[in-house]
Amino acid sequence: MTPEQIEELGPAFADYLQQFLFCCDYTQTFHLLEVYCQGLLSDLPRKSAEPIALASGTAVRTPQEFLKGHAWSYRIARDTLWGHVAATLAGLPGDGLGTVGVVVDETGTAKKGAKAPGVHRQWCGERGKAENCVVTVHLGAARGRYKALVDAELFPPESWGRDRARCRGAGIPDEVRYRPKWRIALWQVLRARGAGIGLDWLTFDEGYGDKPGFLRGLDRQGVRSVGEVPRSFRCFTAPPRAGQAGHRADDLARHSPALHRQPWQAFRLARQTAGEQSWQAKEARVWLAGGGCHRLIWARNERTGGEVFRLRRRGAGAVGAAAARRLRALGRRARAAGEQERAGLPAVRGAELRGADAAPDAVPGGAGVRGGARRAAAGGETRR
Repeated sequence: MTPEQIEELGPAFADYLQQFLFCCDYTQTFHLLEVYCQGLLSDLPRKSAEPIALASGTAVRTPQEFLKGHAWSYRIARDTLWGHVAATLAGLPGDGLGTVGVVVDETGTAKKGAKAPGVHRQWCGERGKAENCVVTVHLGAARGRYKALVDAELFPPESWGRDRARCRGAGIPDEVRYRPKWRIALWQVLRARGAGIGLDWLTFDEGYGDKPGFLRGLDRQGVRSVGEVPRSFRCFTAPPRAGQAGHRADDLARHSPALHRQPWQAFRLARQTAGEQSWQAKEARVWLAGGGCHRLIWARNERTGGEVFRLRRRGAGAVGAAAARRLRALGRRARAAGEQERAGLPAVRGAELRGADAAPDAVPGGAGVRGGARRAAAGGETRR
């Protein structure tokens, strides 16, 4: 974003951030969140605490201490975000697709140091190779041009899960333990839907599509989905019998009479990185081992000849009512936990922030980064 675009956000952006005040354990320095977020949106070449502080006219150690040492309630922050996203999605016009949930291919950030939470030699998307990195799993929601990340969770590798002392040294709570990424993603979908974020579709890449447990979990939740599967993915042309071997997706695509009788359907796909491309696709009904009926989509790029395979699952069927009951129960538990945690925060309404902790009326700008205006504390805990 340009400095002018950031400047235009103005009070609306500050008001959006203000709803997260109760998530902060030390409300006097909450205004630094606005400084940091606007720095992330700016055109600064480096967006760590120091260059953001220098550009905004803030003492360097102040945002560093804010990011490192000030306690936040992740649960309240996530609950607040869910409420905002659910209300926003409900007010958006439909575009024929509805709300699409996106299980984002987990984010790998290169990181070194024995005490960085979850650091391990594993596939790093940032580097495109195996590297020491920290991996997080995300869930996003999209409707038309609106897009938002609604959940994020650290993936601690198995070696970390077995070493609780190391986890405590890195600040990882005892309840955060090793789970496969696909299981983390299933819980994210369940939590979001339980909080009122209605996902009409779910998409995912083959890192999740090749996990039978993930696909069965979506079946149990009654989620409609379209996701990538590897060419070696096993499926059946009829409901399978016990002990029956499945067909590879690529073999089935080439030899299935049901697919060969179909004409190719042409479509164009616009991508930000590769431009518009021409594709052809066919689809056939398949069954999964231990799962229900799905549609296998075989698509190929007209120019390169590259092939991709996707699995599509439609309506909720018989599992819909049971899934709905689980979602309602989960939503009630999430709201109750948030309300209980909020009840433990003593109110300090109307207390003007003064001295070094007060937000400045105006902060000298650089690269479009601005501080927030002075505000009264709207609530939260004021002890250090």
